[in-house]
Amino acid sequence: MDMQYRHLGRCGLRLSALSLGSWVTFHEQVDLKGAVEMMAAAYDAGVNFFDNAEIYGKGKSEELMGAALKKLGWRRGSFIVSTKFYWGLHDGVNEKDTLNRKYLLGAMDGSLQRLGLETIDLLFCHRPDPHTPIEETVWAMHNLIQSGKALYWGTSEWAADEIVAAIHIAERHHLHKPVSEQAGYNLFRRKRVEGEYARLLRDYQYGLTTWSPLASGLLTGKYNDGIPAGSRGTIERYAWLRERLTDPAALQKVRALGAIAAELGVSLAQMSIAWLLKNPHVSSVITGASRLEQLRDNLGALEALPKLDTGVMEQIAAIIGEGE
Repeated sequence: MDMQYRHLGRCGLRLSALSLGSWVTFHEQVDLKGAVEMMAAAYDAGVNFFDNAEIYGKGKSEELMGAALKKLGWRRGSFIVSTKFYWGLHDGVNEKDTLNRKYLLGAMDGSLQRLGLETIDLLFCHRPDPHTPIEETVWAMHNLIQSGKALYWGTSEWAADEIVAAIHIAERHHLHKPVSEQAGYNLFRRKRVEGEYARLLRDYQYGLTTWSPLASGLLTGKYNDGIPAGSRGTIERYAWLRERLTDPAALQKVRALGAIAAELGVSLAQMSIAWLLKNPHVSSVITGASRLEQLRDNLGALEALPKLDTGVMEQIAAIIGEGE
């Protein structure tokens, strides 16, 4: 099936419904050869959106993606790159855990250099900063767009009221408004997107790019019999994931979901990603992969999408229950 393209909320930018992100994989599990191979396969399948963040691999993920883009030599207008700022790469008091103006403007230059780009298409504030006035952050993001270093900006894991405040500040001062949230969203993580953000997505037509569609691999079924070697559950930096990946109640649901996927003739990963695409507010589902076969399986979610009719969606809802 051909790639779908969806508008990023109300703005004119259109993203591929499936995109490729670099969290955990680039630098941690994927080298330059692997990055080039997977980005090329994704691009050939119609993916035009590639997500990154300053903090991923402490800057190494951006460097790797930048090197891959240089090798691939794509026409700049044919792809979209995002990155995200908040945690910083240094321990200085104004260089970490902040969205103040000084940090944001400096971080922008660093990311552009690592990615080898003149402009970031979509720039996210990676977390809210309770210590910096939202107005200061809105002005800084507006100035970055005015300078040509970014084209659009958005939020990631902000509360709905913080996003609305940013929108209203931008409207009051005729500044560039945030256009999209990047939120964790999957079969086990739904309350924020479907509850807290419901009015934001509907009334403000705010865009939505989503991460962790497979709940850090849980929704592939590969953790049904323990943590396999080479998976992210074995990476020490992500030890906090292990409790979730081995939770008996969650694994029971995964097995039940796997049975539905088998009946449909698709993989559990494909069904889980297709379920996200059924939400009309989702602009793009950011997928991750450490191997080419994982990427190709994820891209097969588009083939699974037509199979998720009302009956299947009701079966899935009965299994996952309330969620979190």
